[in-house]
Amino acid sequence: MYKQTILCCALVGAHLLGTIRLEKAMAAESAGEWQTRAEATNYRRTSRYDEDIAYARRLAAASPLVQLQLLGKSPEGRAIPVLVVSKDKAFTPEAAQATGKAIVLVNAAIHPGEIPGKDAGLAFVRDLVITGKHATLLDGAILIFIPVFGVDGHERFGPYTRINQNGPEESGWRTTAQNLNLNRDFLKADTPEMRVWLDVFGRYLPDLIVDTHDTDGADYQYNLTYGLENGASLDPALVAWQKAAFEGEIFPAVAARGHVVSPYIILRDSKDISKGISQDPSEPRFSTGYGALQNRPTLLVETHMLKDYKSRVTATYDLLVEIFAYLNRHPGKLRTLVARVDEQTIARGRRYDPNYRYPLTFKLTERSRPFQFQGFESTLELSAISGSTWVRYDPTKPKTFTIPLFDEAAVEKAVAPPLAYAVPVSLTEVIDRIKAHGLRYRTLDAALTLAVETYEFSSPAWESAPFEGRIRLKDFKATPIQRQITYPAGSLVVPLDQRAANVAIHLLEPEGPDSLLQWGFLDAIFEQKEYAEDYVMEKMAREMLARDPKLKAEFERKVSQEPAFAASPEARLEFFYRRTPYWDDRYNIYPIGRVSALENLPR
Repeated sequence: MYKQTILCCALVGAHLLGTIRLEKAMAAESAGEWQTRAEATNYRRTSRYDEDIAYARRLAAASPLVQLQLLGKSPEGRAIPVLVVSKDKAFTPEAAQATGKAIVLVNAAIHPGEIPGKDAGLAFVRDLVITGKHATLLDGAILIFIPVFGVDGHERFGPYTRINQNGPEESGWRTTAQNLNLNRDFLKADTPEMRVWLDVFGRYLPDLIVDTHDTDGADYQYNLTYGLENGASLDPALVAWQKAAFEGEIFPAVAARGHVVSPYIILRDSKDISKGISQDPSEPRFSTGYGALQNRPTLLVETHMLKDYKSRVTATYDLLVEIFAYLNRHPGKLRTLVARVDEQTIARGRRYDPNYRYPLTFKLTERSRPFQFQGFESTLELSAISGSTWVRYDPTKPKTFTIPLFDEAAVEKAVAPPLAYAVPVSLTEVIDRIKAHGLRYRTLDAALTLAVETYEFSSPAWESAPFEGRIRLKDFKATPIQRQITYPAGSLVVPLDQRAANVAIHLLEPEGPDSLLQWGFLDAIFEQKEYAEDYVMEKMAREMLARDPKLKAEFERKVSQEPAFAASPEARLEFFYRRTPYWDDRYNIYPIGRVSALENLPR
């Protein structure tokens, strides 16, 4: 009996061993059939858009855990591919939310010359659902993967698109076909590609965003650098989660896989490492800044462009593995935390607090902390070509420097958020952006006069050259004023007791760094359209002075005390024109009203 038991166990063991070997052989064969273009060429090349779509279709056809969505149209007519990967086949936003699992949105090719995220992500999806190498990583999270975000830039394909980069042999171009940078478009949403992204985000409401890039800049030992929003625009609880998750577990695990990991490197002086590095808070035009407004941790991935392409792809791949492994080890934690912060944002908008200040802009302080920078020895030489100095790095001589890291941010400008914003129906581009961001609003059925706070502007100045297709307003003075404004039927009232209230604040508060005002959406309010003829105003001014002694005293004071005013005939006549009922009471007045009293809100 004992011998029979041993024999039986031996036979079962042999069978299991054979099964394991067979599964490994099948996985190896499957992996060979499913190699990405990068893998098949030993990371010399990356695939084209049509190849990527074909590969994504194969994934969706081969696995019931993958759905391919082809969304929108780029200016050149290409759809944006979105892969939803779920163990529960939870492909709709409602089904995905119902699982209770963390939803992770991964962007690749937002800058299509920086392409490791695409090749890493496609291989990662394959190993989740085809080879089974990482199948268990779907136990705790759902993946939404955009392999090619900048689809038109991806197809401006060639060997000369990234001068600073070490492979692949050919890749795409940084911008869209309209020459716009998608990672400057998150808030103003000018591009059709960004409209697709905002729609995907608004429907699925992911809990974590991962945005993959290659970096430029100095030479150093790191092959993987990262950026996280740690300023006041992200809730402290989410900042704490990032620190525990990424710095506490994920990045150490990636380093243990053989990668050299660091915070994103931005030298304060590109020719003098000793001056240290800066990590500024992100403005909402960027993925990290926009994610913060949406109460979502957002990881900026920047693999180092001078490292070989295989190193950059595998670093991104291993990072994705460790992110999902962390979410598996801590099921539901991020989801619960994000929901709590969303609720706090909604609750904040139910009560107007004139003493509360929501931060709009930040600046770094001069306080720093020591940072161990893993770089290379370098020399600074005078160039006969440029006539300046240039840095020559020696990658054969790694060296660790202790340098200052500046990452402490102080609030520069802040505002007390109202209960709601009133937006006149005439501001069609503004309303279009409100809708694009999925903000909740009420449309007025009839004209309504509201008591609002708004702003009167003076001293506006614009940039001298376009930036992202627009001439930005670079400077102005905003004076808060109280007004009764009649908003016509069709106007919007945007309440701030909603999850995305911070997006509304940054869109509509003039001093927000990426406000629609500063992007040039409301430039017409700075244009004077009616003028008083000199001979008319001269006569009228004399009549005004004769009947108003106070006005006469004020005018004489300005003439005597303000030389510039006294020397300008135009300014002197305008002094009187502004005090007539003919003056345009909308000139330099912000037409968007802040409603801060419940009794003033429309029912």
